[in-house]
Amino acid sequence: MRMSSVVFTLIGLSGISSVPARCQMQPPAQTQTQAQQPLYSVTVVARPIKAINYLHHSGATKIDFRGTVLAPLAKGHADVESTRGAIRVQAQFDKMQPANSLGPEYLTYVLWAISPEGRAVNLGEVVLDGVKSRLDGTVELQAFALIVTAEPYFAVTQPSDVVVLENVVRPDTLGNVEEVDAKLELLQRGQYASVSPDSQTPRLDPRIPLGLFEARNAVQIAKTAGADRYAQESYIKAATLLAQAEGEQKHKAGKKQVEMTARDAVQTAEDARMITVKRQEEERLAQERQAAADREARAKAEAEEASKKRADAERAELEAQLAAERAAREQAAAEAAKAAAIAQQQALALEAERSRQAAEQSRQDADRAAREKQDADAAKAAALAQQQAAEAEAEKSRQAAAQSRQAAEQSDRLRQQAETEKADLRAQLLKQLNLVLQTRDSARGLIVNMSDVLFDTGSATLRQGAREKLAKISGILLAHPGLNLQIEGHTDSVGSDEYNQGLSEHRAASVRDYLVQQGVPAAAITSRGFGKTQPVASNDTPEGRQQNRRVELVVNGAAIGTSD
Repeated sequence: MRMSSVVFTLIGLSGISSVPARCQMQPPAQTQTQAQQPLYSVTVVARPIKAINYLHHSGATKIDFRGTVLAPLAKGHADVESTRGAIRVQAQFDKMQPANSLGPEYLTYVLWAISPEGRAVNLGEVVLDGVKSRLDGTVELQAFALIVTAEPYFAVTQPSDVVVLENVVRPDTLGNVEEVDAKLELLQRGQYASVSPDSQTPRLDPRIPLGLFEARNAVQIAKTAGADRYAQESYIKAATLLAQAEGEQKHKAGKKQVEMTARDAVQTAEDARMITVKRQEEERLAQERQAAADREARAKAEAEEASKKRADAERAELEAQLAAERAAREQAAAEAAKAAAIAQQQALALEAERSRQAAEQSRQDADRAAREKQDADAAKAAALAQQQAAEAEAEKSRQAAAQSRQAAEQSDRLRQQAETEKADLRAQLLKQLNLVLQTRDSARGLIVNMSDVLFDTGSATLRQGAREKLAKISGILLAHPGLNLQIEGHTDSVGSDEYNQGLSEHRAASVRDYLVQQGVPAAAITSRGFGKTQPVASNDTPEGRQQNRRVELVVNGAAIGTSD
């Protein structure tokens, strides 16, 4: 058989408030609702432990149990036999203290099998007979470690961080030791709710079966988790079974009967709590989907409004251009009219001179001279009237030219306003993106930096934190259509050129694919890997290499004053 040395990340439940455990507990349906406080806080604890691969049909072997710092005197051993379809575990424990000695919230112990991937399987309750206990169980896993934890009741589905015993490889447990990387992110987290602030430390009465105390714990935890709303049928059944067990205890129906009814209540309450956790998660996801739909609708409306504003600006610019052309034509006509008036005035002056010469030559004919003089005077008056009309037309032309200049100035102001709006949008995007990931402004556009820690080590797989940040970035990009995105992957100098080039390309592609899944148009995104060819720091130090391991998102487009 092979033994795998694994570091498991155990998700512990610390700071659990004690659940009321009075001798005559009322059914939860009759409990008055009070202000609530957190039942616990989740902490992540790393613990090295040996996981053994019990090969199929390999027969029986033995392992020991050793007490942790929480129970240094506790010990035990187990016979483990690989049988057809399952592995049988027969465990014995000694020198164990009551579970509530570790805290008022703990009432019992549970034996767990933990796979190298972090999956926990409840093998059963470790019921104390004094300081000893025996437990027989089966598990379908082939490779696993064994631990014992203190719990509030026997039907829990994740181990607490109160680990009192862990398996130890004996000298006669033969096999090869192999280092295995556990998939820590697959271990599910415990999800209890909260209890009333008036919770009291349970005082265990030896005349009352332990299962009844566990049932009270389980029903109260299910209720404070919200099971009375999300899993009402199962919760009412659990509360009814608890009330039945309380009645059987009160009427002395027998310890065995009370224990059986109470354990049924515990299991039903845990089922109700798990249903509640699942439905709360479904409700949260539905709310997130609705929020995303609302954001998309707002983004669409904002895009339509921006499009309308652009159309209005283009129309105003066209009208200003037409007004300028019209003013130019009117100015040319006014100048032509002025030239014609001058020419006509000169012609009239010449004619008047001829008339005067004719009058001088025709002095002898007074009548004719008088008529000619009258004609000349009339022509002079007409010329003066025409001159005045020409001057008035010239004034109109000057006014039209002034209006044309004003229209041109208005057009220039509109263009300057458009440039200002681009600069404002660029600054707004820089601020919004900086709230999610480190972003800097450059001549190429806005460059968003994703560090190496947002990917699994040596992999292009996005971590949960990276997906959350990219989802926020996609929301920002969707709110401003017309933007383009170049995704560029980079590595440090560790490894071959071919490996680094492939890793940088795959990481850039992973970011591109996730953004497309979030609704960002694929046509607006390109991705490319540069390997180790474009470092931003020295590769001679760990800090410099970490800075070089990055993915950069270059945001640009006409809307913010830059192009590809």
